Amino acid sequence: MRKKVSRKKQLLGDFVRTARARVTPQMAGLTAGLRRRTPGLRREEVALLCDISVTWYTWIEQGRDVSVSAHVWSTLADVLHLNPAERAYLFELADVIDPDSTKAEHGSLPLNLQDCVDTIAGPAYILDKTWNILYFNQGIDALFGQWLSMTESPNLLRFIFEVDMAKAVVLNWENRAMRAVSEFRADVAASIEQPDVQMLVETLSLNSPVFKHWWDRQTVLAREGGLREFMHPQDGYQEYEQLTFRLATHLDYKLVMLLPRNVTTLNVKNI
Repeated sequence: MRKKVSRKKQLLGDFVRTARARVTPQMAGLTAGLRRRTPGLRREEVALLCDISVTWYTWIEQGRDVSVSAHVWSTLADVLHLNPAERAYLFELADVIDPDSTKAEHGSLPLNLQDCVDTIAGPAYILDKTWNILYFNQGIDALFGQWLSMTESPNLLRFIFEVDMAKAVVLNWENRAMRAVSEFRADVAASIEQPDVQMLVETLSLNSPVFKHWWDRQTVLAREGGLREFMHPQDGYQEYEQLTFRLATHLDYKLVMLLPRNVTTLNVKNI
């Protein structure tokens, strides 16, 4: 006789099933394929993306008492594109501690963001709240002299203010540095007291007198696009038009694109 389903496990199964119905194949980086009878992903697709068996995943939706690792729950939260509150709810019902504190705070990012930046014609990257560069393509890596790929946790502010090469690569560096500090202050206004923000500000203020000068001036500016000029380490002078978009489901994250001047089309997959 099957063991009676607990109320908590039943809620967990119902929640996962409802969340699955909201996720389109495109959101999961899959092709839509033939016409679907029901909205959202199939159980088989979620199981494949989570690297578990279909039977195991089906038992989760049925509310059965299965033993699932924290890593699998984290992957499932990513696949289902859960926001911070939903992610916390999932782990609460599963009686498991979330292994990723960043995702617990900001929610799960779409799975195919690296593919997104890779398909953009010009240099492109994605920033989080504290301007960590989470994803980047070869164009921006080459423009920054391979600094991104050689750095374990690249941060745009640390590149601007702590890397000597930045002054040679970023033309009109003084003005760009001032704007960077002012735009960063606007970005972190709501989270200025959080430890990661305070630590970054303290470190930059200690390492860069220029950053400290502009930070202490309390200037606040909205992020602007427009002309960006660089001296490419190999290819010399280059001009770009900068465009910035916030991810619809994660407003703390920004996609930054540098479009070569006079380029009117852009190849970008769905974000």
